[in-house]
Amino acid sequence: MSGEMLLSAAIGGLAFTILLFVASVLLPGKRATGPDADGGERVYCLNGFVIFLLTIFVVGLAYIFGWFSLSWVHTHFFGLFAIANLFAFSFPLWFYFQGQRQRRYPHGFLHGYFYGVDASPVWWGIDLKFFSYRPSLIGLALLNLSFAVVQYETYGEVSLAMALYQVFTFVYVLNYFQFEDGMIHTWDIISERFGWMLVWGDYVLVPFFYCLPAWFLVDTRVTLSPAAAVAITALFAFGFWLFRTANQQKHDFKHKPKASIWGRPVETLDGKLLISGLWGIGRHLNYTGEICVYFAFALTTAFSSWIPFLLPVWLTILLLHRSVRDERRCRKKYGELWDRYSQRARFSMIPFIH
Repeated sequence: MSGEMLLSAAIGGLAFTILLFVASVLLPGKRATGPDADGGERVYCLNGFVIFLLTIFVVGLAYIFGWFSLSWVHTHFFGLFAIANLFAFSFPLWFYFQGQRQRRYPHGFLHGYFYGVDASPVWWGIDLKFFSYRPSLIGLALLNLSFAVVQYETYGEVSLAMALYQVFTFVYVLNYFQFEDGMIHTWDIISERFGWMLVWGDYVLVPFFYCLPAWFLVDTRVTLSPAAAVAITALFAFGFWLFRTANQQKHDFKHKPKASIWGRPVETLDGKLLISGLWGIGRHLNYTGEICVYFAFALTTAFSSWIPFLLPVWLTILLLHRSVRDERRCRKKYGELWDRYSQRARFSMIPFIH
């Protein structure tokens, strides 16, 4: 990789992030009030859906008229990866010392650098933790599309495997921005601080690791039978339904007083813990659905390599670990009530097994 390509990647990556930030500040969007990690409340501008669609429209228009090809993203993949890592390692360092100047952090440097000092950093009215999902997921979408463009420009067609992967991941990203209001109530926004763990996860892990199947499919001539394509699509559809339904049921319970689930009034334990719908069956079925989605991504490569399966395997380990953290946190928060809930929803992530 030449210095010229690295410089080009740096300019491109920086311009992309700055443009998304400016769009987040200027473009209109629904306002929603949610908690912040300092225990207070904050107003969030939910314009991510508009920003995502506008980005895809502009990039698509530029490609049609020959002004820009997403193949540039593929060509500069490793340069963008290097710049993203440079940013992810240096930015939290700056935030650590900024936080130390404002208030004394009780833990050591490594702890503060890794987990972060500031729980709710805001620039120009934009929560940086909330914003970081935009370059993360929109970046993933553009990386994925670049692989499809390169395959088409090289071989004159987009394979069935690549097409399935593109549809799956586009729906996944689109759905996030369509229901962006749910993000403001997640663990990352409410409880995590803005340190290396979140920054590296958003700017490196998600865009450059989640795209492994598409990166592998560019030059690998995977042939999926109709039966295999239907089975993989069914797995994705089931996982997506499970993931989205579980999260939507919890969101409705918290924010819609007269919500019903599966046509029946919401059932709770002492008005605090939901026991209707999927939450009366398992305590973390939303994670199970997400794991199914990730395996569907990897299965588009049809076991032609173990590399794409690093994604679902790693995320399975991550979500299993997170489920344990969730159990510990909820037992501390709810005490005996959580024990009662665990007796009602006996399964963690796999009904009748786990």
